[in-house]
Amino acid sequence: MQTRSSLTRREFLQTTLAASALAAAPNLPGAEAKGQGRTYKVALIGCGGRGKGAAEQALQAGQTLGLKVQIVALADYFRERALQAASHFGVAPERCFGGPKCYEPVMETDADMVLLVTAPLFRPIHLEAAVKAGKHAFIEKPVAVDPPGCRRVIAAGEEARKKGLSIISGTEMRHDFAFRKTHQALAVEKAFGRLFSGRVSFCIARMFADQPINPRTADDLVRTWQNWIALSGDHLVEQHVHNIDIANWFCGRPPVSAVGFGGRARRNAGDMYDFFSVDYHYGQDLHIHSMCRQVTECWDWVGHEFIYEKGKTNGTDYPNPQQSPIPKDLPQGRTSSHQEQIDLLYYVSREEPMIQAREVAESSATAVMGRLSAYTGKQVLWEEMMVDPQKNPAVYHHALKPTAEDFELGTVVIPKENEIPRPGRF
Repeated sequence: MQTRSSLTRREFLQTTLAASALAAAPNLPGAEAKGQGRTYKVALIGCGGRGKGAAEQALQAGQTLGLKVQIVALADYFRERALQAASHFGVAPERCFGGPKCYEPVMETDADMVLLVTAPLFRPIHLEAAVKAGKHAFIEKPVAVDPPGCRRVIAAGEEARKKGLSIISGTEMRHDFAFRKTHQALAVEKAFGRLFSGRVSFCIARMFADQPINPRTADDLVRTWQNWIALSGDHLVEQHVHNIDIANWFCGRPPVSAVGFGGRARRNAGDMYDFFSVDYHYGQDLHIHSMCRQVTECWDWVGHEFIYEKGKTNGTDYPNPQQSPIPKDLPQGRTSSHQEQIDLLYYVSREEPMIQAREVAESSATAVMGRLSAYTGKQVLWEEMMVDPQKNPAVYHHALKPTAEDFELGTVVIPKENEIPRPGRF
């Protein structure tokens, strides 16, 4: 996998066809896993296209590993979506839940694993509930939309560690074998020497609504969540987090600071920007340039480039480490999103916890840091946003409104459409 496709919404139909093909194929090497004879029960929270795709891929993962997997519960803010998916997954209507608190009855079921695939705003509170209930989790990216949410996910990950639970993230390129081997060779084994600089990009054509949405209710916001900063984090956070995650991974740490700008040129719905450009400083004179845009009829590029002392990489083109970071008995999925579910089931079935909460939370926070800088025109420091509440309380405690709790309490205030942040103030 060299770069992500311009289309980031993975199609439910494609995963269904892939599942049928896998069902007819023999198990891949490494299928002799622990847990033979046991049925691993999975619940899905968020029954949109990506959620149904993740559930289908969980079933595929079972086929690949030679393990039994069953979808046992479905939940969505809109219960009718859960009911629509129920017939496909063989879930009884009484195990389909809806409403802002749809996740709560899921945690009372016999599910071993929960797939958290709702709008990003809701993911911290859903992960906290999953960990409290003692359930393994897959959490789609980004895992939060603001600094407090990112820190909640990190804290939930630490609690999961104490309980021996696994949390696998939806930053899919971290699961891709070519990325993993190239990272091992260059970031761990230093085959090209020191990393000097790099760039990451998610520049694509227009996505989401192109006419005013005119939301009147909280339900309207959830139905169109991709268009609202408070629910999605803006496209810098919701989409470009994939590439930012690769930057953090290859740099080996989150950045020290961010300085960025952005704006709106063509969008006529919601309250997001059209484009961002951010300089991330990782310390030791290492800078990574990040850019993302959703504007039609412009130059597009989705990818990565890292410049080293002895060469350069796009993140996938040096898969020749001295020692592979991939377990010998871990099967390779047909896609990186399929691999996410293989990895979750692999570690759960072996009772070897794998926790990626901190990594994906830090990548989400890095994207948030760039967004805050672009919105305000200020330099934003990692320490003031994620570490020291006294350094800059306005940044550390900055929480987008409405919150997940507002949806549960019925206290949502509808944001003003087409009113966007203006740099020079915070």
